[in-house]
Amino acid sequence: MSDEQRFHNSLDPDPFRVFRQWLQEAEQAGNAQPYAMTLATSSSNNIPSARIVLLRGSDERGFVFFTSYDSLKGQHLEENPCAALLFYWPELSRQIRIEGAVAQLDGDTSDRYFAGRPRGHQLEAHASPQSRVISGRAELVERFAAVAQRFARKDVPRPRNWGGYRVVPESFEFWREGDNRLHDRRRYRRDKENRWVMETLAP
Repeated sequence: MSDEQRFHNSLDPDPFRVFRQWLQEAEQAGNAQPYAMTLATSSSNNIPSARIVLLRGSDERGFVFFTSYDSLKGQHLEENPCAALLFYWPELSRQIRIEGAVAQLDGDTSDRYFAGRPRGHQLEAHASPQSRVISGRAELVERFAAVAQRFARKDVPRPRNWGGYRVVPESFEFWREGDNRLHDRRRYRRDKENRWVMETLAP
């Protein structure tokens, strides 16, 4: 049996199980940021944008991250609620691509997550007008100090314009580097009956 055949035969029919396995192996390989993922969004007039965010939860419902609803990515997701995620782990020569629709999390779920954040991160969510033009870092420091004073000796509530999103996958692609650029690519996509179909892609 070839190495490629062993690779494909080792993949579970459930892409979520494969994702959990690869994430665990990335952690064990010593990756400094195994939960870091590129999040790509697009505006309603098809202008794309990408940035690194952190995965804050995953299960069979999808992949969760948190941000300001007023940020550029929040604006994009309001206009066009679809996104792509990319995990890349150079220690393993692997990457995972995920594409799907995006849904905003309910307020209670976002409240619970926000309550567990470090206090400085909570204050920053109030202080920073994310993605907007400011005069400079001094303005941001002043805003942070004002927020810290406002909530002195108080719990910091979640800002109403801050919360979570869930990317609900329609497709996964598991990629592994191969010799002579003959990379292994395995795609999972949902069919009309909502079942996962596995396909091999050319590198």
